Amino acid sequence: MKIAVLGGDGFVGWPTALHLSDQGHEVHIVDNLSRRWIDTELGVQSLTPMDSIQERTRIWHEETGRKIHFHLIDLARDYEVFKQWLVEHKPDAIIHFAEQRAAPYSMKSDRHKNYTVNNNVNATHNVLNALVETGVDAHLVHLGTMGVYGYSTIGAAIPEGYLPVGIETLEGDTVSQEILYPSNPGSIYHMTKCLDQLLFQFYAKNDGLRITDLHQGIVWGTHTEQTRKHPQLINRFDYDGDYGTVLNRFLIQAAIDYPLTVHGTGGQTRAFIHIQDSVRCIEIALNNPPKAGEKVEIFNQMTETHRVRDLAEMISKMTGAKVAYLPNPRKEAAENDLIVKNDKFLGLGLDPITLEEGLLDEVVDVAKKFAYRVDRSRVPAVSAWTKDIAKTVEKDPEGKRLKSVS
Repeated sequence: MKIAVLGGDGFVGWPTALHLSDQGHEVHIVDNLSRRWIDTELGVQSLTPMDSIQERTRIWHEETGRKIHFHLIDLARDYEVFKQWLVEHKPDAIIHFAEQRAAPYSMKSDRHKNYTVNNNVNATHNVLNALVETGVDAHLVHLGTMGVYGYSTIGAAIPEGYLPVGIETLEGDTVSQEILYPSNPGSIYHMTKCLDQLLFQFYAKNDGLRITDLHQGIVWGTHTEQTRKHPQLINRFDYDGDYGTVLNRFLIQAAIDYPLTVHGTGGQTRAFIHIQDSVRCIEIALNNPPKAGEKVEIFNQMTETHRVRDLAEMISKMTGAKVAYLPNPRKEAAENDLIVKNDKFLGLGLDPITLEEGLLDEVVDVAKKFAYRVDRSRVPAVSAWTKDIAKTVEKDPEGKRLKSVS
């Protein structure tokens, strides 16, 4: 297939592009490189050293003989440019990663909230609109988030996207209807993903677009089979308080002898998936597209759930790191359960990598190897969800005054 990977320079986009190229597909990365500019804005860099996208793709071609094409396009702003690109290249499938992906970054200030909404919603709608206008029949696979469901619980498993409900008619009868599972976003970032769902639902119904939405858990890990082929193909590793996911932040904290920062009670349950499983799930989704006229296909792309405090204890026992409990900068329940159905991917052959299998290698091979690149001042999470909460986020575990970078 000819596959466009939108946002293919990013954390999940890059290993996906390599994986699909390795499978023999013709891969085109479309990216505006905004994630690199955000690193500059925040004054932080990936733990792992990253070459330019041009050098990355050159190394890949040198190592494998396969070429990955790069196109510098801002999907949120350059609608006409992207539309012309579609007409010229006519991809068979489009994988959409081109959204600002960090909840804390989306909550830093009003400017960051506006940027996240403008970038994410416009990018998604421009892609859908361009597919309709050009008539390009490409299967769109979107990387969403488990966060569209929220983290509250009613004691039942979250289904894969849709919820059967009974509605009482005026005559007193009950009729069945299937609806999108009620959205419950916990940040501006998550809200944009909820809006994505409605855009997909409309364009699938109105224009017959073939769309798959992957509600993904927190991705952990750095390497895939393809990134191991050469040191310069390594994936990015974010450890800072805005972009570093909870598990990656714990790993680097353990590597540099920094207390594992658990916010609040640590009773928040999160869903997780290894980066190798993530790219494998995307391949499975590509190979199982819905037909034109069918509803949006939704998968829960996760393999296990854990409470944050249990993760901290797991890594503490593994590495000897201390655990520090700090005020929670997020507005969320102190404790929650998370029961998630993920039968579709398991039924299609996914054999998941578990945390217990892969965590130690990640600590030794990545976190400790590159610990010399860490800026300790960027480790704490300081982006607060409300102005009142911001007043409680004052010091990090090392006793230094914290200040948000805005």
